[in-house]
Amino acid sequence: MVRQTFCQGGAEVILVGMAGLTISEPDGTHYAAASAGAGLFDRSERGKLALSGPQAVEFLDSLLSQDIAAIPVGGGADATLLDHKGHMLAEVRVLRSEDELLLDCERAALQALFDALSQFGVGWQAQLHKRTLEMGLLSVVGAQADRCFAEPPPTAEHEHAVRSLDDIAVRLVRTRLGVDVLCPAEETGHAREALLAAGALAIDEAAFECVRIEAGIPRYGVELDASTMPQEAGLHERAVSFTKGCYIGQETVARLYWKGKPNRHLRRLVLSEPVAPGASLLLGERDVGRLASSAVSPRLGPVGMAIIRREAQPGAVLAVAGECATATVVDGPATAEAASPEPSRVRRK
Repeated sequence: MVRQTFCQGGAEVILVGMAGLTISEPDGTHYAAASAGAGLFDRSERGKLALSGPQAVEFLDSLLSQDIAAIPVGGGADATLLDHKGHMLAEVRVLRSEDELLLDCERAALQALFDALSQFGVGWQAQLHKRTLEMGLLSVVGAQADRCFAEPPPTAEHEHAVRSLDDIAVRLVRTRLGVDVLCPAEETGHAREALLAAGALAIDEAAFECVRIEAGIPRYGVELDASTMPQEAGLHERAVSFTKGCYIGQETVARLYWKGKPNRHLRRLVLSEPVAPGASLLLGERDVGRLASSAVSPRLGPVGMAIIRREAQPGAVLAVAGECATATVVDGPATAEAASPEPSRVRRK
């Protein structure tokens, strides 16, 4: 059974399977804060690890797809952990501080990342540290996120700095949606109250997922999994280096980059009506993929993301199997203009 929470007109909506639809009490303020204001969402469940030691950078550089050695202190980058066939075992954010590398990822990828670091770290002068339970992670999203901080982090994505938040030493990290706050786990509640006092509004997961899907930011375990290659996810430009030395999965990823084309692509979709994730998407009579995530945006209407076959190019209108709904493939972030056409509604098997 597929269960997905999304946001409809400010309401929290839960789709169960492809038939059940439950709408909770409307709360339009959550979406407004997450998009135009400052929405606060606790993401402390994300997996967190750290590497320290004189060979920490060199070791991680040999394991992940990103050029770790090129990351400056105070900077960061996206990276992927791949298997030998170039499939993603994890998508990882790497932050470099003065004395360690901090890694965080979706919880679904944590075990694979931990296992790889433990297995391949033998012989390296690098120490692995568990931080998932030791560190809290609060995300402030929305156009006014910076107003919650006396001194926001630098403006480039992944840049980070240690700041004081109501006398708590925290690390502020610039993100595509706003600012992440990393703090000691025992201070998470204190940090949360300080951000609320500074003008942030606590939002639910439905609102956070809604703005994430609008922005087209994929999550491992939702849109991405162990069958996905970086090129299919559109991560090859931001998470893969094609100039550094060897790492696991490099040969396959490099060959596809220089000589081939991926058979599938992560695409944003404009839906004619709410559709539960897991639904098959059809181009003509051909199954080209499955809807991975969906949200009913108060601004854009129903939108979603899916990894679909390359034949379904931007502009293509896909049928949703078993539903009176269609999905229009869009290139780039979903926009109000893309959402405005009224697609034909033909039930497909």
